[in-house]
Amino acid sequence: MREDLEGEILSQVEKFLSYINSNLPEGMELEFEGFYRRGFFVTKKRYALIEDDTIVAKGLELVRRDWAPIAKKTQRKVLLALLKDGSPEKARKIIREVVKRIKSGEIEMDDLVIHTQITRKLSEYRQIGPHVIAAKRSLERGRRIEPGSIVRYIIVKGRGPISQRAVPVEDAAGMDYDPDYYVENQVMAAVSRIMSSLGYSTEDMNSLCSSERQSSLDAFF
Repeated sequence: MREDLEGEILSQVEKFLSYINSNLPEGMELEFEGFYRRGFFVTKKRYALIEDDTIVAKGLELVRRDWAPIAKKTQRKVLLALLKDGSPEKARKIIREVVKRIKSGEIEMDDLVIHTQITRKLSEYRQIGPHVIAAKRSLERGRRIEPGSIVRYIIVKGRGPISQRAVPVEDAAGMDYDPDYYVENQVMAAVSRIMSSLGYSTEDMNSLCSSERQSSLDAFF
């Protein structure tokens, strides 16, 4: 039944393309890229589509290198819950469970590592972000750091701004990661824009980060 429906849809697509292309100026052609049962658009250049169990995404964190794997994996699971299962409830449970695991210290270091490329000499950076601090610390340890180098670091607990708590992964053994950073600046940052597009408010999302009463979010469904 599903195959028949998809076949009919593809047939209609071919007819549509034929009609449009017959009326386009010479040298222009509309092409068919794929058939997707569901799609999610944050903006024109930020979207996710699903084909079978495969997520095709553009502009989202899950396809970017400079985000921790825990954020990218969570975003992918949330998108699968929405695009494959059509279940905001499942997406909500996924987020809540990941937040709980982060706060309990259960996340492996490999899922916390942020990769950022050094694009210039360290002395040329005006804004000293976490990757610059991590790169300088690696340099102090005798590691080679130059434009094009990839710096791998985690954010650890401690006082001071986030950038000052960026530690090269090679030096992070025995240190505790900062759960608040990974919840607020990684996981929630990656999923909030998706969930807010479905009508979730900031209060709804904040309730997922709390172990207290969930009355506001529960009332949303």
